[in-house]
Amino acid sequence: MTLSDRQLNILHVGDAVFDYYRISDLPGIEHLPYSLKVLVENLLRRIDGVNVTEEQVRELLGWKADAEPSHEIEFGPSRVLMQDFTGVPCIVDLATMRDAVADLGGDPEAINPQVEADMVIDHSVQIDNYGVADAVERNMDREYQRNGERYRFLRWGQQAFRNFRVVPPGTGIIHQVNIEYLAKVVMTKTGERGRDLAYLDSCVGTDSHTTMVGGLGVLGWGVGGIEAEAAMLGQPISMLVPRVVGFKLTGSIPEGVTATDVVLTITQMLREHGVVGKFVEFYGDGVASVPLANRATIGNMSPEFGSTCGIFPIDQVTLDYLRLTGRSDGQIALVEAYAKANRLWGDTHSPDYVEPEYSEYMELDLGTVVPSIAGPKRPQDRIRLDEAKETFEKTLPDYETPKTNQDPVPVHTDFRGRFEITNGDVAIASITSCTNTSNPSVMIAAGLLARAARAHGLKPKPWVKTSLAPGSQVVADYLRKAGLQEDLDALGYQLVGFGCTTCIGNSGPLLPEISKAVNDNDLTVVSVLSGNRNFEGRISPDVKMNYLASPPLVIAYAIAGTLDFDFETQPLGADAETGRDIFLRDIWPSNEEIDKVVSTAVSRETFVRDYADVFEGDERWKSLDVPEGERFAWDLDSTYVRKQIFFDGMSAKPQPVQDVRGARVLALLGDSVTTDHISPAGAFPASSPAGEYLLEHDIQPKDFNSYGSRRGNHEVMVRGTFGNIRLRNLLLASVGEEVRPGGFTYDFVTGKPSTIFAASLDYRKSGTPLVVLAGSEYGTGSSRDWAAKGTLMLGVRVVIARSFERIHRSNLIGMGVLPLQFPEGQSAATLGLDGTETYDFQGIEALNNGTIPKTVHVVATKPVSEGKPASVTEFDAAVRIDTPGEAEYYRNGGILQYVLRRLMK
Repeated sequence: MTLSDRQLNILHVGDAVFDYYRISDLPGIEHLPYSLKVLVENLLRRIDGVNVTEEQVRELLGWKADAEPSHEIEFGPSRVLMQDFTGVPCIVDLATMRDAVADLGGDPEAINPQVEADMVIDHSVQIDNYGVADAVERNMDREYQRNGERYRFLRWGQQAFRNFRVVPPGTGIIHQVNIEYLAKVVMTKTGERGRDLAYLDSCVGTDSHTTMVGGLGVLGWGVGGIEAEAAMLGQPISMLVPRVVGFKLTGSIPEGVTATDVVLTITQMLREHGVVGKFVEFYGDGVASVPLANRATIGNMSPEFGSTCGIFPIDQVTLDYLRLTGRSDGQIALVEAYAKANRLWGDTHSPDYVEPEYSEYMELDLGTVVPSIAGPKRPQDRIRLDEAKETFEKTLPDYETPKTNQDPVPVHTDFRGRFEITNGDVAIASITSCTNTSNPSVMIAAGLLARAARAHGLKPKPWVKTSLAPGSQVVADYLRKAGLQEDLDALGYQLVGFGCTTCIGNSGPLLPEISKAVNDNDLTVVSVLSGNRNFEGRISPDVKMNYLASPPLVIAYAIAGTLDFDFETQPLGADAETGRDIFLRDIWPSNEEIDKVVSTAVSRETFVRDYADVFEGDERWKSLDVPEGERFAWDLDSTYVRKQIFFDGMSAKPQPVQDVRGARVLALLGDSVTTDHISPAGAFPASSPAGEYLLEHDIQPKDFNSYGSRRGNHEVMVRGTFGNIRLRNLLLASVGEEVRPGGFTYDFVTGKPSTIFAASLDYRKSGTPLVVLAGSEYGTGSSRDWAAKGTLMLGVRVVIARSFERIHRSNLIGMGVLPLQFPEGQSAATLGLDGTETYDFQGIEALNNGTIPKTVHVVATKPVSEGKPASVTEFDAAVRIDTPGEAEYYRNGGILQYVLRRLMK
C-alpha cells in the first residue's frame, strides 16, 4: 500500500461526501509554512513512482527552514490561467503542435489541455477615447476592429480544444476575474472510488501577477507562456523547494492611508530584504484584520517584491469573501471543512493553530504606514507623499537634456482648448486595472474624492489624459449604485474599458498637439497610475517618468496637474463659490465614509448577476465568424496569427547538444534590464523593423495596433525584440559609436551600426551564433514568453549575466537558450570584456551524458585593434540549468519539443 493510498480519506461536508488526501497527520506537517503544506498535498495525490515519489514527499515534510534550496520537486498546478497577449501565442503553439503531430504521423487531437485552462481577453483594449460619455463603447468597437482576426482564432480554439474556456473582451482583467469567479480554493473532480475527489486549487498563469490569487489562499504564480503550454499538456513544473519568508502583520491601517500605501511599503521592504526565488507568506494576529481585497492587492505585487508568490492562509476572511463574490454555500462549506481537516486553517486563535517555521522573518506594523507614491521608473522606489515634491525636483534633471525647453510651451487643442505645458506636468492620470481596481475601499475612496472635488468646482488640468478602467463589471456596478460614477464622470473619469490598459502600455495616444509639443521641446512629462508597473518606456512613448499611486491620489495629481506639487502646503485650487483655497485634506474621505459606502454598495447579488454568463460575451463576440475543424486553417496573408516555426524540421529524437564556437555579441547590457526592455510591448513606429514589415504587407500605421496584440505573429515579434526605446546597448560605445536608445547594435559582419534585427539576419547568413552579455537582475519584470522566444529567433544561443530573474532564466532554457552566470563578484566590466570579442563555450556537450555541468569554460578573444595585439580572456561561467527537468528541456531544444516528443511516444 503506497503512502497516497494510506492517506486517501473521506471528508464529510454536510450531506455531501468527498474523497481527499489527508496531510494533517503526516509527520512534520504541523510546523510547515502554509504554502509548503499546499505543495505536500500536491505531491501526495500525484505520487506515481516516477515523477513524484514517496521519498520526495518525505523530504518535503523534513524541510529545514534554514536550508538553501536544493530539493527538486515536480509541481502539478490544478489549472492554467492566460491573458490574451501571452495566451494567443500559447494557442498558436498548440495549433502548430497539432500540425507537427500530424506531420510525424500521429493523432492531432492528442494535443489538448490536460488540466483546466482559462483565458481572459483583457490586454487588448486601448484608450483611444476618453473624457466622453460613450468612451467605453467606442474603445470596444475599435478593439474588435483591430483584433477581430485574433478573436476569431481564439473562438476556434475554444471549440477545437477540450478543457479550454475563454472569457470574452469587455468582462474584466484576468486577476480580478480569477479571484472573483474562477478560483475555487478547493476543487473537485471525479474520483476513482465512486466519489468526487476534493483537492487544493493551485494555478500558474501567463501573467506575473497571477500571484494576486494568493490573497485567497491559492498558491499560484506567473510563468512564461512556454511553461504554461507544457503545464496545460500535463507536464509538471520542476522547481526547487524555496526558502519561505514569514512576513508578520500587526496593527491596523491608520486614517488617511490606503491599501496602495501598504503594498508600496511592503514592496520596498521586501525588495530591500531580497526575496527573489522565495515564497513570501503573511502571518500573525494582524492578518485577520486585513480584508481580502487588501490581501489580493498585496499578493498582486509579488512580482514587484521579486518573490515567487505572496500568500495568505485560508480563514474566516476567505470564507466571507467567497460568500460576497457569489460562490455557492456548498463550495464555501467545502473550503472550510477541507482547510480545517488538513491543518490549512489560518485562525491564530484556533486551539489547533501552530505557528509555522520560516526561513526568514520580517514584520510590519500597519499603523506605521504613511501615504506614498513610487517612481519614477520602478515600483519598489517608494516616496513618502510629503517628500514627493522635493524628491521629484531632485530627480527631474536626470531626465532632461540640452535640448529640453525649460519654458512653458503653448498648446492649442480642439478637445481641451488652449493651455501651456512644461516639465513635470502630468500627461496621464489613470485609474487602471490590476492591483487596485479589485479593491472596493480604494475605488470608493476615489469616487468620494471626486465627489468632494466636484462640489468645490475642482477639475483636472486640460493637459491630463484621464481614464478609469475597472477590473470587472462589478466595480462599474457598485460605483453606479453608490452614485459615484456621476462624480467621476464630471472629472473626466468616464469608463474607458474593462481590462489591462495603462499598465501594459495601452494608455493610447496623447492628443496630437500635446505629443508634438512634448517631442519638439524634449519635455519631461509624467504619468500617474494606480497599477503595479511603471518601468521606463512602458506606459507611453511620450512620457519619461512614471509614478504609482492609489486611485484617489491619481485624481488628486490630475487636479494638481504636475508632480512638482506639495499637497500639504499647496492648494489644489479655489472653491468655485467662496474662493477659499482647497487642499487635498479638505476633499480626502475618511475611513468611516469609505467603509459606509462599501457596506451598502458592494453586494453578493451584484457578483452573482455579473458572472452569471461570464463566458457568453456581447453581440460583437457572438457575431464573429468562427472557422471549424480540429486543425486551424492558417491564413498565409495574416499579420496577426501565423503558424510557428519552432517545429519546422523537428526529428522524432533530439540531436546531441553542441559547444558554441565563434559567437559574436549582439548586445552588451547593464544592470536591471527587464523583460520590458527585451520583449516587444506597446506601440511601435513605422520606422521600426516591425513597422517596416507591416508597411510591406500594406498595413497602415493607424492599424498597426500594439506588439501585444500581434504576439501570434512571430515575424512582428522578432523584429521588436530588444527594441524598447529605453534600452541602451553599450556595445555601440565599445566601437566608438553613439549609444542610441532603442534596438540598435553594431554589426560586425558589415562593420556598421544597425538595428538588432537587421544585424541578426547578417549573422544568420554568415552562420555566426550570438551571445548577450548582461548585468545583475537580468530579466526582471513580467513573465513574458517573447523575451525568450525573440532572443532565440534572433540567433542568440547563450546569455551571460551577473544574475537572472527566475521566470526569464527558466524561459530561456525552455527555448533552448543557455543561461550562464559570471563568476561570483565578476562582470563583463571587471573581466575587461567590451563586446568586441568572439566567444567560444566549451563543456556544454557534457549535458549529453545526462549530467548538468556546474560550469562551462568561456574563451573570449579580442581581435587586433589599432596596433594592439589580439588578447584572450578565459573564465568559467556557472551553468544556470538548475534542475534535471530543465536539463531535459535544453537537450531537446526546448520544452515544447520535449513535450511533443513525449506525446508522440
